Amino acid sequence: MKYISKKPAVLLLEDGTIFYGKAAGAIGNATGEICFNTGMTGYQEIFTDPSYAGQLMVMASVHIGNYGIQDAESESSRIHIAGLICRNLSTTFSRTGDTISIQDFLKRQNIVVLTDIDTRAIVRHIRSKGAMNAIISTTGESVDELTTKLKAIPSMEGLELSSVVSTKEPYFYGDPASPYRIAVMDEGVKTNTLRNLSNRNCYIQVFPYNASFEEMQAWNPDGYLISNGPGDPSALPQVVECLKKIVAAEVPLMGICLGHQLLALASGISTFKMHHGHRGINHPVKNIITSKSEITSQNHGFAVNKMEIENASHLEITHVNLNDNSIEGIRVKGKPAFSVQYHPEAAPGPHDAEYLFDDFMALVRQYSTNTAAIDA
Repeated sequence: MKYISKKPAVLLLEDGTIFYGKAAGAIGNATGEICFNTGMTGYQEIFTDPSYAGQLMVMASVHIGNYGIQDAESESSRIHIAGLICRNLSTTFSRTGDTISIQDFLKRQNIVVLTDIDTRAIVRHIRSKGAMNAIISTTGESVDELTTKLKAIPSMEGLELSSVVSTKEPYFYGDPASPYRIAVMDEGVKTNTLRNLSNRNCYIQVFPYNASFEEMQAWNPDGYLISNGPGDPSALPQVVECLKKIVAAEVPLMGICLGHQLLALASGISTFKMHHGHRGINHPVKNIITSKSEITSQNHGFAVNKMEIENASHLEITHVNLNDNSIEGIRVKGKPAFSVQYHPEAAPGPHDAEYLFDDFMALVRQYSTNTAAIDA
């Protein structure tokens, strides 16, 4: 059994609140916006989700690491959370095979961890006071020194982070012989999104977050998907302009999470920063079109303006959150374009919403000009 040499550590919030715990992972400081995830499983997928860039993650579930880490369960090539806060970090794990401990996983990627701390109290504080910047320190620095460093951290509001996590060059995913071509705008795409498209007979080219419509259209895709990602959607005006061109071209378009917010902006709808966001794998959503409900995986700190959408004659609300009645899905009337605020690819989470990829593919087949694809 491996043990963690736990040194004293501290969490300092922007409002001056201090929590004390023990150090794990790498030794150092970690800064970012503090948020919490209520999922009881899926910690590896959460850590490697690019949407969490710039955020300190509080895991509400008590036991983290008890089934270890396996490469196949990562949603990208590296950890993206800025730091981890958890109640119990388990150095032993229950699975055999190609598995490593969570401590090794976090330490190898230089992630600072605060453990042996009252995460329930932290979650209650965030729910009450809202998301805010924070700093984790395992170096022994004074509160005054940490306060000075914390003041230099930019707010998540207005922060552009897609450029940090996006691919720098286009790359391909899937079988080149597949009948459909899908262009993916990588704002922070998860591997399981690409896997879901590939499993539906798609050959995918993944483009950088700020690729131009002309660059992507030159590949002659049958559809576009704009992915999830971190940061404030209003900080991506170039992407918004690109989406306007895609919608005008009447090529099938699907948006996920940040992609949902960007489609709303391209449709003239504003976005706003939420009090503390939706992050977890048990959020209930109602499909207005079918009157069915689904349990969804969510991770977002920004949302679209409900009143503006309700007054927009060119948009239709397709999904709403059953906890707070926020907008979870929209469709552009008369155009093959739709988006959802949650994560239909899950990973982690339930698979209730995977049908959305089928809905997207139905649009792709309907609008495809590729005879071979239609026949397939």
